[in-house]
Amino acid sequence: MTFDVCATSPCALLPRHVAIVMDGNGRWAQQRSLTRTAGHREGAKAVRRIVKACSERGIEVLTLFAFSSENWRRPRPEVELLMNLFLTTLRREIRRLDVANVRLRFIGDRSAFAATLQEYIAQAEQRTAANTGLTLVIAANYGGRWDIAQASRRVAEAAATGRVRPGDVTVDLVHRHTCLADLPEPDLFIRTGGEQRISNFLLWQLAYTELYFTDRLWPDFDDKALDAACAAFASRQRRFGQTSEQVAGVADA
Repeated sequence: MTFDVCATSPCALLPRHVAIVMDGNGRWAQQRSLTRTAGHREGAKAVRRIVKACSERGIEVLTLFAFSSENWRRPRPEVELLMNLFLTTLRREIRRLDVANVRLRFIGDRSAFAATLQEYIAQAEQRTAANTGLTLVIAANYGGRWDIAQASRRVAEAAATGRVRPGDVTVDLVHRHTCLADLPEPDLFIRTGGEQRISNFLLWQLAYTELYFTDRLWPDFDDKALDAACAAFASRQRRFGQTSEQVAGVADA
């Protein structure tokens, strides 16, 4: 693993790929006697801040869990609100992201979205495809189990046509069919809002990711909070199954 030297934050080492579960919009609003709508709108502002902060710090990939496959279970008015906010935010932000050299990607089963939203998603990806700065991945109608299932289905289809034999099925083969196969795996997972669980997010990709949980609600998450998470990441030794001595380059006795 290689990490970029952090020029604008107190972190000595930065993760290449940060993945975030943005939790706490509703509770942020409730604490202020506001509607959940207000919380989600403030959460959208936090997204803008963190995208800018990651770009400035040289982080290569930022993946945000915007809407899970389980979020359809929420009250219908809130789901409709989230869909409308998703579309209006995409319309408003795409030019800003393009100018900032951000490449936008979406992962998840987009077939459940309205045709208008699907069209805007495709246009946004196409418009920013050649950008070379931060890759911003939006996980929408996404679930980690869904990702593994769709990858397995693709492998099974290849096997059914004789292109793959049972002995050819390896971890690497399955990985090549997952949603983020062309990007570095997440180095740092952040969850705001005080909960300490992954919630079906990037289950395959988080196998060796450093986990960081904070009580701060997502609308309050800012540059300093990101730097604190990066500092915690930089303080950890990532061994990937090796000993501390191996990682440090010292031969075992």
